[in-house]
Formats: sequence, C-alpha cells, structure tokens
Amino acid sequence: MKITVCETVDQIATLTARKAASALSACIDRKGHATFIAASGLSQVKFLAALVDTPDIDWSKTTMYHLDEYIGLPESHPATFRHYMRKHIVDRIQPGTVHFIGGDASDPRVECERLNGIAKTDPIDVAFLGVGVNGHLAFNDPPANFDIADPFTIVDLVESCRLQQVEEEWFATLDAVPKQAITATISHILSSDHIFCIASGTRKASAIKNALTGPISPSCPASILRRHQNTELFLDPDALGSTDEAATAESSPTDGIATRRQAVALAKRVLAAMLEKLGQNDLQLTDN
Repeated sequence: MKITVCETVDQIATLTARKAASALSACIDRKGHATFIAASGLSQVKFLAALVDTPDIDWSKTTMYHLDEYIGLPESHPATFRHYMRKHIVDRIQPGTVHFIGGDASDPRVECERLNGIAKTDPIDVAFLGVGVNGHLAFNDPPANFDIADPFTIVDLVESCRLQQVEEEWFATLDAVPKQAITATISHILSSDHIFCIASGTRKASAIKNALTGPISPSCPASILRRHQNTELFLDPDALGSTDEAATAESSPTDGIATRRQAVALAKRVLAAMLEKLGQNDLQLTDN
C-alpha cells in the first residue's frame, strides 16, 4: 500500500482523480475497456467532481458498478446510492454500461444473484473507496466477513454505520436509516487491479490508525487493504490527528501549526515513526 498525505481535501481530490484517470485510460489503451466500481458519500464528492472533469477519458469504453445500496428505498430517495451515482457520475459522463444495485427489488436475494452473475464475468480494474468512521469498506461493517466468495451479498448495518448516515445528514433520524443493504464483498473489492482510497477529517482518525497500525482483522475491515499490492491511500493531516503518537508530539497535525504544509510534514513524520516502530514494511509513504 502507498500512502500519500495531502494538505487539503481539494488536493486529495485533484491528485486522486489524476491518478485514477491515468489508471482508467491505461486500462482502456491496454485492452480497449475498463471496469470500475465507485463509492459514494461525502468523502467522494470532490474527488468524483475532479474525475469527471478530467479530459481524454473515453467513458464510452467503461463499465461502472457502485459499491452498495440500501434495501427497501426507491431510487428516487435522495439518500440512495443510485441517486448519488446518477448525480455525480452517470448523468455527467455517461459510462458505456452501468450496473445499478436494485435495492428496492422485490427479492434482494434474487437481485444479489443477478449482480453476482454479471460481476463474476466482469473483473474490476479500478476501485474507488472511502473508509467509514467504524473502519468499514463499502457496507462491510465490523466484524466483516473476509471469506464470502460472491461479489455481492446482503448485510445487516450496525448502529455506528447507520449513525454516520444521520451525522452526514443523509437521513433525519436513526430510525429512518435502513437496517440492511446489498454490498460488494471484501473479496470482490480486493479482486480489483487498482484501488484508490480516500479518508479525511478527524472523524476518520481512529479508523485510519487501526487500519494502518493494528492487526489485519475483521474488527477493522479497512485493515485488509494492506494485503492488496496496488492500493493507494490518500489522507489529510486531520485523518492522522487522533493517533497517540501525534498527541504526544510537540504539535499535533491539526493544532498550533501555522500552515497546512507544516501539518503535512509533521503528519508524515509521525506516521513514518509509527510504521517503523510497528515494522509495517508493506506500507510506503509517498510524495504528492
């Protein structure tokens, strides 16, 4: 895994979009087509805006999936990920093929079977991910099942995941958040040739610390990304701001520092020291 710390969310979006666009275009050049799977949520908005504004991607030669969808909500509901994907991707660049998850299908099990039949013959080239407050990937909440072989499955959403949806104002109350969803499985995510993952803000700091320095465990699903040889993780200093090491440094990455550039430099030093202490030789800090 390669880790890049950027000064701002805007810089994360610009850099990730540039690298993701390059990966998509290279795939199209190599085999005439690219398949990608996209995350939703607040963390992805600026990245997707930058990506769809990137010139010279032949989107007609791409196939798009999205990571997850609530069970029981119609597509017209503003919190559904079909609604999100249409707004931020599909209506703007018209991918050649789009496979939406029918969360309001009459039988979610049949919908999973439909998706699995398609996905098993259509490998993912590029995946766009975020990390949940509880460390989830897609809707694989902890403790996540790393062993499901099918590309998509039905999951129960834990309360911390549902509460995040309220805090981000997708829903007005916890009771309004569905309790089940269809999600891409961990094994399907890891089958992607290239993974680009974004996390920013202090709310993600605990999850990022556990993902990078804790054991690879279902208790922190994002930790499994360390086993993927072609994952790039993009962070801002705030996403590292709650580590114990940062708290004991002269200045934390987010407090008492004159510039964000200094914050990035300190965050990199703190993270490098953490990784060296823990012997995490599979993780590599990179420059922008």
